[in-house]
Amino acid sequence: MYIPELKKKYREEIIPALMKEFGYSTVMQVPRLEKIVISQGVGDAIADKKILEAGLKEITDIAGQKAVATYSKKDISNFKLRKNMPIGIMVTLRKERMYEFLQKLICVALPRIRDFKGINSTLDGHGNYTLGITEQIIFPEIDLDKVVKIMGLQITFVTSANTDEEALALLKHFGLPFKNTKN
Repeated sequence: MYIPELKKKYREEIIPALMKEFGYSTVMQVPRLEKIVISQGVGDAIADKKILEAGLKEITDIAGQKAVATYSKKDISNFKLRKNMPIGIMVTLRKERMYEFLQKLICVALPRIRDFKGINSTLDGHGNYTLGITEQIIFPEIDLDKVVKIMGLQITFVTSANTDEEALALLKHFGLPFKNTKN
């Protein structure tokens, strides 16, 4: 049976390292990566439906799993927005696909960012981390000739950690290239 490389690394290296670092008494206390949510706002889709279709295809290709459109909940006249109009795209990755995507993000996509010096290490206070990417073209699945519009996307790492410190340690052990912060 196939087990992703990062899942193996989590079981064999990261769990013992975090147990030692934080003094957990049982393996069940060790924080784990629960899911990765990839989302993209496509407010321009109000005027041009092709942007939404292209975005859905691109996010599906990046994630390796079908992406879904998200819809507005209410009318906002200043943005020419009506209720139930498509304004975003999202996909939630869990288990094997999540580890495969994380591996691809760390090893292939992030090194392709121009002038890359690491990612910021600010979490949300509940042990979750959101990474903003300005161009979707850093992923190898995106064909530059077929890109309708260069758009950014957000990647949210949801962990079971109770504190930001534990979540940051978990993500660092996975290999996310955080900037050197002086704490």
